[in-house]
Amino acid sequence: MRTPLIAANWKMNLGREEQALQLSRRILHRLSEIEGCDMVICPPFLVIPTLANAIHPLHPVAIGAQNMHWEDKGAHTGEISPTMLAGLCDYVILGHSERRAAGSKEDSDEGVNKKIKAALAYQLTPIVCVGENLEQREAEQTETWVRSQVESAFEGVTAEKVVRCVIAYEPIWAIGTGKSASAAEANRVISLIIRGTLAEMFGEEAAQQVRILYGGSVKPDNIAGYMAMADIDGALVGGASLNEGFVDLVANGAAALIV
Repeated sequence: MRTPLIAANWKMNLGREEQALQLSRRILHRLSEIEGCDMVICPPFLVIPTLANAIHPLHPVAIGAQNMHWEDKGAHTGEISPTMLAGLCDYVILGHSERRAAGSKEDSDEGVNKKIKAALAYQLTPIVCVGENLEQREAEQTETWVRSQVESAFEGVTAEKVVRCVIAYEPIWAIGTGKSASAAEANRVISLIIRGTLAEMFGEEAAQQVRILYGGSVKPDNIAGYMAMADIDGALVGGASLNEGFVDLVANGAAALIV
Protein backbone atom coordinates (compact mmCIF):
# COMPACT_ATOMS: atom_id res chain seq x y z
CA MET A 1 0.00 0.00 0.00
CA ARG A 2 1.24 3.47 -0.92
CA THR A 3 0.78 6.08 1.81
CA PRO A 4 -0.88 9.16 0.25
CA LEU A 5 1.03 12.44 0.35
CA ILE A 6 -0.28 16.00 0.17
CA ALA A 7 2.42 18.61 -0.45
CA ALA A 8 2.03 22.37 -0.08
CA ASN A 9 4.13 24.45 -2.46
CA TRP A 10 4.13 28.02 -1.09
CA LYS A 11 6.14 29.21 -4.11
CA MET A 12 7.31 32.84 -3.69
CA ASN A 13 4.92 33.59 -0.82
CA LEU A 14 5.05 33.76 2.99
CA GLY A 15 8.81 34.31 2.88
CA ARG A 16 9.03 36.40 6.04
CA GLU A 17 9.58 34.57 9.31
CA GLU A 18 6.53 36.12 10.97
CA GLN A 19 4.29 35.24 8.00
CA ALA A 20 5.41 31.62 7.89
CA LEU A 21 5.09 31.17 11.64
CA GLN A 22 1.70 32.84 11.78
CA LEU A 23 0.17 30.45 9.24
CA SER A 24 1.96 27.38 10.57
CA ARG A 25 0.70 28.05 14.10
CA ARG A 26 -2.85 28.23 12.80
CA ILE A 27 -2.72 25.01 10.80
CA LEU A 28 -0.17 22.61 12.29
CA HIS A 29 -2.24 21.53 15.29
CA ARG A 30 -5.27 20.91 13.10
CA LEU A 31 -3.21 19.03 10.52
CA SER A 32 -1.80 16.79 13.25
CA GLU A 33 -5.32 15.54 13.93
CA ILE A 34 -5.78 14.26 10.37
CA GLU A 35 -4.86 10.64 9.79
CA GLY A 36 -4.32 8.58 6.69
CA CYS A 37 -1.79 10.60 4.69
CA ASP A 38 1.64 12.17 4.89
CA MET A 39 1.95 15.95 4.65
CA VAL A 40 4.79 18.25 3.63
CA ILE A 41 5.13 22.04 3.44
CA CYS A 42 7.59 23.51 0.93
CA PRO A 43 8.16 27.16 1.90
CA PRO A 44 10.65 29.68 0.45
CA PHE A 45 14.28 28.90 1.31
CA LEU A 46 14.55 31.78 3.80
CA VAL A 47 12.06 30.26 6.22
CA ILE A 48 13.00 26.58 5.95
CA PRO A 49 15.23 26.77 9.07
CA THR A 50 12.51 28.66 10.96
CA LEU A 51 9.84 26.07 10.21
CA ALA A 52 12.25 23.17 10.71
CA ASN A 53 12.94 24.43 14.23
CA ALA A 54 9.28 25.23 14.93
CA ILE A 55 7.91 21.82 13.98
CA HIS A 56 8.40 19.09 16.56
CA PRO A 57 10.28 16.04 15.22
CA LEU A 58 7.28 13.85 15.99
CA HIS A 59 4.83 16.12 14.18
CA PRO A 60 3.29 14.49 11.09
CA VAL A 61 4.08 17.48 8.84
CA ALA A 62 7.46 17.40 7.08
CA ILE A 63 9.39 20.26 5.46
CA GLY A 64 10.55 20.40 1.85
CA ALA A 65 12.44 22.78 -0.43
CA GLN A 66 11.20 24.13 -3.77
CA ASN A 67 14.39 23.52 -5.76
CA MET A 68 18.01 22.42 -5.45
CA HIS A 69 21.21 22.37 -7.49
CA TRP A 70 23.02 19.08 -8.02
CA GLU A 71 26.48 20.33 -6.98
CA ASP A 72 27.60 20.31 -3.34
CA LYS A 73 29.23 23.72 -3.71
CA GLY A 74 30.77 26.01 -6.31
CA ALA A 75 30.27 29.07 -8.47
CA HIS A 76 26.50 28.79 -8.84
CA THR A 77 25.20 32.19 -7.80
CA GLY A 78 21.77 32.10 -6.23
CA GLU A 79 21.56 28.30 -6.06
CA ILE A 80 21.02 26.01 -3.06
CA SER A 81 23.04 22.81 -2.69
CA PRO A 82 21.90 19.45 -1.28
CA THR A 83 24.39 19.85 1.55
CA MET A 84 22.58 23.04 2.62
CA LEU A 85 19.24 21.23 2.72
CA ALA A 86 20.34 17.95 4.28
CA GLY A 87 19.18 17.84 7.88
CA LEU A 88 16.87 20.83 7.45
CA CYS A 89 14.18 19.20 5.32
CA ASP A 90 13.05 15.83 4.03
CA TYR A 91 11.68 16.59 0.56
CA VAL A 92 12.66 18.74 -2.43
CA ILE A 93 10.58 19.69 -5.47
CA LEU A 94 12.54 19.17 -8.70
CA GLY A 95 11.72 20.11 -12.29
CA HIS A 96 8.66 22.24 -11.57
CA SER A 97 7.26 23.55 -14.84
CA GLU A 98 7.56 27.15 -13.69
CA ARG A 99 11.31 26.59 -13.56
CA ARG A 100 11.58 24.37 -16.64
CA ALA A 101 9.86 27.09 -18.68
CA ALA A 102 12.74 29.47 -17.90
CA GLY A 103 14.90 27.31 -20.17
CA SER A 104 18.04 27.13 -18.05
CA LYS A 105 20.25 24.03 -18.18
CA GLU A 106 19.72 23.56 -14.43
CA ASP A 107 16.10 22.60 -15.15
CA SER A 108 16.59 20.75 -18.43
CA ASP A 109 15.85 17.03 -18.51
CA GLU A 110 19.56 16.39 -17.93
CA GLY A 111 19.65 18.86 -15.03
CA VAL A 112 16.61 17.33 -13.37
CA ASN A 113 18.21 13.89 -13.66
CA LYS A 114 21.35 15.18 -11.92
CA LYS A 115 19.26 16.81 -9.20
CA ILE A 116 17.36 13.60 -8.50
CA LYS A 117 20.59 11.64 -8.06
CA ALA A 118 22.04 14.32 -5.78
CA ALA A 119 18.89 14.49 -3.65
CA LEU A 120 18.87 10.73 -3.18
CA ALA A 121 22.55 10.78 -2.23
CA TYR A 122 21.72 13.14 0.64
CA GLN A 123 18.62 11.27 1.80
CA LEU A 124 16.25 13.90 0.43
CA THR A 125 13.03 12.66 -1.17
CA PRO A 126 12.60 14.18 -4.65
CA ILE A 127 9.14 15.32 -5.76
CA VAL A 128 9.73 15.19 -9.51
CA CYS A 129 7.32 17.23 -11.65
CA VAL A 130 6.26 16.22 -15.16
CA GLY A 131 3.47 17.46 -17.41
CA GLU A 132 2.47 18.80 -20.80
CA ASN A 133 1.50 22.32 -21.87
CA LEU A 134 -1.75 23.26 -23.62
CA GLU A 135 -0.25 23.16 -27.11
CA GLN A 136 1.10 19.65 -26.55
CA ARG A 137 -2.19 18.50 -25.09
CA GLU A 138 -4.22 19.83 -28.01
CA ALA A 139 -1.78 18.18 -30.44
CA GLU A 140 -2.33 14.86 -28.60
CA GLN A 141 1.32 14.73 -27.56
CA THR A 142 0.69 14.19 -23.84
CA GLU A 143 1.80 10.56 -23.86
CA THR A 144 4.98 11.16 -25.86
CA TRP A 145 5.99 14.23 -23.83
CA VAL A 146 5.31 12.87 -20.36
CA ARG A 147 6.88 9.50 -21.15
CA SER A 148 10.03 11.28 -22.35
CA GLN A 149 10.19 13.39 -19.17
CA VAL A 150 9.91 10.31 -16.96
CA GLU A 151 12.53 8.38 -18.94
CA SER A 152 14.98 11.29 -18.85
CA ALA A 153 14.39 12.06 -15.17
CA PHE A 154 15.16 8.54 -13.97
CA GLU A 155 17.86 7.51 -16.41
CA GLY A 156 20.62 5.77 -14.46
CA VAL A 157 18.56 5.57 -11.25
CA THR A 158 18.21 2.09 -9.78
CA ALA A 159 14.93 0.39 -8.93
CA GLU A 160 15.99 0.42 -5.28
CA LYS A 161 16.25 4.21 -5.37
CA VAL A 162 13.31 5.04 -7.60
CA VAL A 163 10.88 3.69 -5.00
CA ARG A 164 12.11 6.44 -2.67
CA CYS A 165 10.98 9.11 -5.14
CA VAL A 166 7.67 10.89 -5.58
CA ILE A 167 6.36 12.06 -8.96
CA ALA A 168 3.88 14.88 -9.46
CA TYR A 169 1.85 14.97 -12.65
CA GLU A 170 1.23 18.67 -13.22
CA PRO A 171 -0.29 19.50 -16.59
CA ILE A 172 1.11 22.98 -17.22
CA TRP A 173 -2.17 24.26 -18.60
CA ALA A 174 -3.79 23.61 -15.21
CA ILE A 175 -1.24 25.34 -12.95
CA GLY A 176 -2.64 28.54 -11.46
CA THR A 177 -5.29 28.83 -14.18
CA GLY A 178 -8.31 27.62 -12.27
CA LYS A 179 -8.60 24.79 -14.80
CA SER A 180 -7.86 21.24 -13.79
CA ALA A 181 -7.67 17.85 -15.41
CA SER A 182 -10.60 15.64 -14.51
CA ALA A 183 -9.87 13.01 -11.90
CA ALA A 184 -10.40 10.28 -14.48
CA GLU A 185 -8.04 11.89 -17.02
CA ALA A 186 -5.35 12.55 -14.41
CA ASN A 187 -5.61 8.94 -13.24
CA ARG A 188 -5.31 7.72 -16.85
CA VAL A 189 -2.09 9.66 -17.44
CA ILE A 190 -0.65 8.61 -14.09
CA SER A 191 -1.56 4.94 -14.49
CA LEU A 192 -0.89 4.26 -18.17
CA ILE A 193 1.85 6.75 -18.98
CA ILE A 194 3.79 7.53 -15.79
CA ARG A 195 3.44 4.29 -13.86
CA GLY A 196 3.53 2.34 -17.11
CA THR A 197 6.85 3.93 -18.07
CA LEU A 198 8.26 3.21 -14.62
CA ALA A 199 7.21 -0.43 -15.01
CA GLU A 200 9.06 -0.66 -18.32
CA MET A 201 12.18 0.88 -16.77
CA PHE A 202 12.24 -0.75 -13.33
CA GLY A 203 9.66 -3.53 -13.27
CA GLU A 204 6.06 -3.65 -12.13
CA GLU A 205 6.87 -4.21 -8.46
CA ALA A 206 8.98 -1.05 -8.22
CA ALA A 207 6.48 0.97 -10.27
CA GLN A 208 3.69 0.08 -7.88
CA GLN A 209 5.67 1.43 -4.93
CA VAL A 210 6.25 4.93 -6.33
CA ARG A 211 3.85 7.59 -5.07
CA ILE A 212 2.43 9.72 -7.90
CA LEU A 213 0.58 12.94 -7.11
CA TYR A 214 -1.66 15.20 -9.16
CA GLY A 215 -1.09 18.96 -9.21
CA GLY A 216 -2.89 21.77 -10.99
CA SER A 217 -5.60 23.96 -9.46
CA VAL A 218 -6.28 21.48 -6.65
CA LYS A 219 -8.79 22.90 -4.16
CA PRO A 220 -10.74 21.74 -1.10
CA ASP A 221 -13.80 21.09 -3.24
CA ASN A 222 -12.10 18.87 -5.86
CA ILE A 223 -9.38 17.04 -3.89
CA ALA A 224 -11.67 14.14 -2.92
CA GLY A 225 -12.21 13.19 -6.55
CA TYR A 226 -8.49 12.86 -7.16
CA MET A 227 -7.78 11.00 -3.93
CA ALA A 228 -10.48 8.46 -4.74
CA MET A 229 -8.64 7.38 -7.91
CA ALA A 230 -6.69 4.12 -7.68
CA ASP A 231 -3.40 5.46 -9.06
CA ILE A 232 -3.41 9.01 -7.65
CA ASP A 233 -1.53 9.02 -4.35
CA GLY A 234 -2.10 12.62 -3.29
CA ALA A 235 -1.62 16.16 -4.52
CA LEU A 236 0.93 18.93 -5.00
CA VAL A 237 -0.95 22.07 -3.99
CA GLY A 238 -0.04 25.66 -4.84
CA GLY A 239 -2.34 28.62 -4.16
CA ALA A 240 -4.77 26.62 -2.03
CA SER A 241 -1.98 25.95 0.49
CA LEU A 242 -1.43 29.61 1.41
CA ASN A 243 -4.19 29.91 4.00
CA GLU A 244 -6.14 27.91 6.56
CA GLY A 245 -8.23 26.36 3.79
CA PHE A 246 -5.32 23.97 3.30
CA VAL A 247 -6.49 22.13 6.40
CA ASP A 248 -9.90 21.58 4.81
CA LEU A 249 -8.22 20.39 1.62
CA VAL A 250 -6.13 17.81 3.50
CA ALA A 251 -9.13 16.72 5.59
CA ASN A 252 -11.32 16.29 2.51
CA GLY A 253 -8.57 14.34 0.79
CA ALA A 254 -8.05 12.03 3.76
CA ALA A 255 -11.79 11.47 4.10
CA ALA A 256 -11.95 10.26 0.50
CA LEU A 257 -9.56 7.44 1.45
CA ILE A 258 -12.01 5.97 3.96
CA VAL A 259 -13.99 3.14 2.41
